[in-house]
Formats: sequence, C-alpha cells, structure tokens
Amino acid sequence: MFNQSLIPLLPDLASYILVVNEGSFTAAAKKLGVTPSALSKTITRLENALSTKLFQRTTRQLVITQAGQKVYDQSVLMINAAQQALDVSQSDHTEPSGSLTIAAPEAFLFSVLQPLIGPFLKRYPEIQLKVRALDGDIDLLKHGIDAAFKLTDRPDENLVLKELGPTNLVLCASPEYLTKNGEPTLPQDLQAHDCLYLAETERDNVWDFFKEDEYHSITVSGRYAVNHSQMRLNGVKQGLGIGIFHDFVIQEALLQGSVKPVLQDWTIKSNYHGTVALQYAQSKYMPARLRVFIDYMSRELAGLVKANPA
Repeated sequence: MFNQSLIPLLPDLASYILVVNEGSFTAAAKKLGVTPSALSKTITRLENALSTKLFQRTTRQLVITQAGQKVYDQSVLMINAAQQALDVSQSDHTEPSGSLTIAAPEAFLFSVLQPLIGPFLKRYPEIQLKVRALDGDIDLLKHGIDAAFKLTDRPDENLVLKELGPTNLVLCASPEYLTKNGEPTLPQDLQAHDCLYLAETERDNVWDFFKEDEYHSITVSGRYAVNHSQMRLNGVKQGLGIGIFHDFVIQEALLQGSVKPVLQDWTIKSNYHGTVALQYAQSKYMPARLRVFIDYMSRELAGLVKANPA
C-alpha cells in the first residue's frame, strides 16, 4: 500500500544522494543551486524524519554512517527506478534524446574515443554527452555513469559486458635511443636501461613478461616517470628511455617510425591488459540514447581495435 507520507522525503533523499556522491555539502549545494547551509538543513530534516544519523560531521570531513550507507543504497535504487520511468516515457520518441554520461581511461579517451565523439553528436543532435576521464575500477551508480570503457582482463561481473576487441601492451623506444644504448634482447636487459613508467603505485616499475612457459618479473628504473601516456610517449620519442604503451597509443608513432617496438616476442601483462570492454548496468528498459551510443561505438571501435598494428 502506498504511503503518502513518503512523498515529502523524495526530494530530500535525492539531495542526500548528491551530497554522498560529491563528498561535501559545498560541492553538492553548488550543483543544486542552493546554499550549503540550506542543504545542511535539508539533510537534518531528513535525519529527523528517518530518526537516524546519516553523517558524522567534523570540520574537515563528512563521513557516512553505517545506517547512512543503507539509506544511500536504497535511495539510489529509487532514483534509478525514477530514471527508468523517464526512459519508458521517452521510448516512443523517434529521435534519441537526453543526457548521457560515459567514462573511459584517459589514454583510451584521448587516442581512440576523441575523434568519434564529434561525429556521434552530429548524428544525434538531441543527445547531451558528458565524458569523464577515469582509470581503474568505477562504481557506475555512485558516479552517475551510464556506460564505461575499461581495459581489463577482469570485467565487472555485475555489469553487462560488451567486448570490443583485444588491447595489447607494447614496449618501445626511439631509434636514436636504441642506436646509442643498444636494443634489449631479453627482459632482464631492461635493468641496464632507462625506463619510463607510470609512478602511480609502488609496483608500476615492475614489468611482467611472459613467453610460453617462461615468466620474468623485472624491476625497472629510470630518471623520468609520469602517469600521462602522451607525456610518456613524448619522452620516449625524445630518447629518454624505453616505455610501455597500449597499442592504440603508439599506433601512429609506429607507422611514422618515431618509435620502434622491442622484445616483440614477449607478452607484457598489467592491470590494464586484456580486452577493450564497454560495460553498463542491466536494465529492462534501456534508454534510446544509450542504445544508439553502444551500437555506434561498437561498430566504429570494432574496426579501430582490430586495426592496431601491435
């Protein structure tokens, strides 16, 4: 039986979701177009209505309580149901429309997706596209993301998976560097070379090599480390050392001859090795805007991924 007393709580619950997602009253209030004090009063009103404390508030941080997490999880389901109702109401529209938020690793976004976004938006003028550069595991519901591209051999089992093709890691250096320093013939040889790596985690300078039943885990070093693929590639082109890149990042550089692959008979593996995967939440009613985006990118990327030379 429908409880009419819940109706006044619905906008407050939606505001609560935004506070959790943004991590602060100030950021959430800015998106809602209200003052932080007004939003704080909204959350206090919600806490009183629910007879539970949603946050532990300090001067420096906002920490969600255990009860607050449960309320958040249920509130997200409510918002998703509302979104599905909106999608159903728009399903009869001939032209896909509305806002679509996608995420992708920065290197893939810059090298592969960027040239496809303009044509997509021209083809579907009623769609508003929001793009976020995000690496690693992504909580689609928490971040309000409709679909995410991932480079992985371990896709999220809780999401729908559409595999677009393989992505390989390629070790390369400039011809000038190899002429001056010699070309490695074994993974162990890299320990005598300058290597460029990500420097995001403690293990980013540990490179794993496989060939048939042989395996080597090599700790490399170098004077330059950066977690931006284009900056790292520019460093390799300038002769600063040997670097690892996804095939789609260095495709043009390989064709131009500004870099050369090394240790080609070895397979390199990392957290971002495996499949180009497009993942999204399971839904009985998929919005037309998401369906056309998936179809468009699947069709365009199938050819691009297979065309990579590595």
